[in-house]
Amino acid sequence: MGSPWEKLLALARRRGAGYADIRLVKTKTESVALKNDAVDTLTARTDAGYGVRVLYHGAWGFASRPGADAEGLEEVVERAVGVARASARRQREPAELAPVPPAVDHYRSPVVHDPFDVKLEDRMELLREAVTAMGAEVSVARAGMSIFRTEKTFASSEGAYITQDLIESGASLSALCRDGREVQTRSFGDYATRGYEFIQELDLPHKARAVAWEARALLEASSCPAGVTDLICGGSMVALQVHESCGHPVELDRVLGSEATFAGTSFLTLEKRGNFQYGSEAVTLTADATIPGGFGSFGYDDEGVPAQRTTLVDCGKFANYLTSRETAGRFGQESNGTMRAVGWQNLPLIRMTNINLEPGDWTPEEIIADTKRGIFVEGPKSWSLDDKRLNFHFGQEVAYEVVDGSLGRMLKDPAYTGMTPEFWNACDAVAGPRYWRVHGLPGCAKGEPVQSIHVGHGAAPARFRQVKVGVGQ
Repeated sequence: MGSPWEKLLALARRRGAGYADIRLVKTKTESVALKNDAVDTLTARTDAGYGVRVLYHGAWGFASRPGADAEGLEEVVERAVGVARASARRQREPAELAPVPPAVDHYRSPVVHDPFDVKLEDRMELLREAVTAMGAEVSVARAGMSIFRTEKTFASSEGAYITQDLIESGASLSALCRDGREVQTRSFGDYATRGYEFIQELDLPHKARAVAWEARALLEASSCPAGVTDLICGGSMVALQVHESCGHPVELDRVLGSEATFAGTSFLTLEKRGNFQYGSEAVTLTADATIPGGFGSFGYDDEGVPAQRTTLVDCGKFANYLTSRETAGRFGQESNGTMRAVGWQNLPLIRMTNINLEPGDWTPEEIIADTKRGIFVEGPKSWSLDDKRLNFHFGQEVAYEVVDGSLGRMLKDPAYTGMTPEFWNACDAVAGPRYWRVHGLPGCAKGEPVQSIHVGHGAAPARFRQVKVGVGQ
């Protein structure tokens, strides 16, 4: 650890802090989007700053300031200690941190081709090819691309000193078609903690043609009928379902009531851990920040805890929460490394990493062939949940009828509704590893002020028996 960091942490200890950590975060983001072959957005942003966290008599204090220069950081440390001292006067239950071996390490995400080395003109040309591929019949064609670099340095009074260099890339497509009576849209987007090679692998022009075809076809499709039927969700819908009805409810700060923004406490209360039947035997859910290239992957969280894999639901039985050092310490456990902050100016919160429905042993064709009557849905369009993440309603962009084990006609404006435990207990088939991939979601919101973080969800097509569909259009 460099001497400026040691001096600042020592200052916090001299002022009475039992624990202190400092984060230096530097970010660089570039985004470009085209709308009908014209540039719609073009942004480039760099940012840097420090965040200081201290624990004084079991109470937290935090202070931050912009800039990468370490000069004058003593004042930031003093402010953080001052906040903690004031908080200690009202602290009901002193925070205790679960132990973690102090790491001294450097982590770099896997990158073959640094996206910041790719000329803006070349990135725009790829987007232009995608827009052109959608064809003249698409009323509004959009294609966008974003690249990210985050450099972090973390040091703690326990002796940790960790540097990380994370590169992320992603792209999105949208085709809107109208015929004078209605508007239909199909979209695509994916992101990963990888370089420009990931964007190249997406094959945006090919996907653009498929997106545009479905958007046009939806104008002539029949409306999704209402009723109770078997439901087959494509990978992107499974990913959203996992995000909303598993990822958020297992955040332990929501369970404990210390975080309740954005429809947020949780039905997974403490007595349910280890004995609650969350889903069927086909349902195993994990949090895994070690998946190479996952949009929720990293080396260490923002408390210096190494990335790891945790089983959340084991063959249907609820097993574990996402934890911080503080919340894990309350239950005599070790943190599973999910404390992350967006930027230097925010406190870390318990956040999803890569939250996954583990693959089964079916193929999508076998799931369809084994379904007498149902619908296949894909493409998240809308979502709504109650404040315990128990009742939900999801709308999709497109559906296909399943009749006698075969895909039938296209259906528009599909939706389904349910209750989380009933829904996951109705899951009886999940496609296998060949059809499983991590979907990157760039905008998971939590906290006040809001922090919108990057997460991933491993998913494959899955079937759910007797679900209420076609409601609440």
